[in-house]
Amino acid sequence: MNIKEKIKEYAAKIDIDLIGFTKAENFTDLEEILRERESRDFLSGFEEKNMEKRINPYLTLEEAETIIVIGISYYVDAKDVEYIKNAEIYGNISRSSWGRDYHSVLKEKMKNLSAYIERETKNFRFKYFVDTGPLVDRYLAYKAGIGWYGKNNCIISKDYGSWIFISYIICNLKLEIDDIERTSCQSCNKCIKGCPTGALMENYQYNSKLCISYLTQTKEDIDYRLREKMGNSLYGCDICQLVCPYNLYVKSGQRDFIPHRDSHNPHLLELLKLSNREFKKKFGHTALGWRGNKIIKRNALIALGNSRRKEVVKDLKEYLDNPSIMIKKYTAWAIIRLDKKRGKEILDDHLKKEEEREVIKEIKKLYKFYL
Repeated sequence: MNIKEKIKEYAAKIDIDLIGFTKAENFTDLEEILRERESRDFLSGFEEKNMEKRINPYLTLEEAETIIVIGISYYVDAKDVEYIKNAEIYGNISRSSWGRDYHSVLKEKMKNLSAYIERETKNFRFKYFVDTGPLVDRYLAYKAGIGWYGKNNCIISKDYGSWIFISYIICNLKLEIDDIERTSCQSCNKCIKGCPTGALMENYQYNSKLCISYLTQTKEDIDYRLREKMGNSLYGCDICQLVCPYNLYVKSGQRDFIPHRDSHNPHLLELLKLSNREFKKKFGHTALGWRGNKIIKRNALIALGNSRRKEVVKDLKEYLDNPSIMIKKYTAWAIIRLDKKRGKEILDDHLKKEEEREVIKEIKKLYKFYL
């Protein structure tokens, strides 16, 4: 058995669902795509800033020969999930943030796999990355035969659909590379039609700054109309995956990603009350924990503003006195969005004591927009 087959066999033993191999080279075809996206201001800003490092693996590992790409399924069957029964007002968290933080799960597997390869080879030099590497992980997964590009810009596997996390090892081993998966999306366009903000477009075009997943993570102020389209999303968005026909019949993923109690659909009003310590206890083990209490509370206010439950306005009033200017501003938005008449009365009264000029300016802006 050659070293590649040994690596694949060991990967299966440690519950790596998918593995593929591609040549380390200058990805000049990718550069054109990235440059176009950059020129159209479609990049999120979370990517590697140095464009050359995104397309040239030699800038990360000078002696790079092969890139080993792995995929881990995170699909969780509904029977394994405990939902809040009769929950009146709850938020939605993307499946990618259910259960244990996938960064931790994948890093353990990559560390384990790399250690095995070191034992089986001589002078093994490598670097591995989980989500934060300089190269484009989905592009690498495509090149390594893990799956094909869907119109939702996710990599789709025949067995696991698009519910896969991707990570990679850049190494100095010369290994046989895998063929690209030639399957492609058909003409249903359900992901494009289903995207609330129009982030997905024809010809695999994608504006990441319109993606709800991006909006739930950005620290930038969110346009009112985009807030209205975010629904009850607290972190991430699965709409383009939930409507995808290739995701209808897929294998279940690993049990690490089964959520604990209501950590995937928390009650919004209860979420607003969490202290930083309570937030860390509830979400610190998940992928959304890194974004912090304040941003998730901002998202909860957006979700409440979209809930159409006028009765919660009384519960929101106290957050107009929050120390955070951001929380004050989004509370004002949620209140006026839920109930224009009662909301104006509450905000008029609040303006009599509000001292922050930014908040005063925001409330007046809300009046112009919604009244």
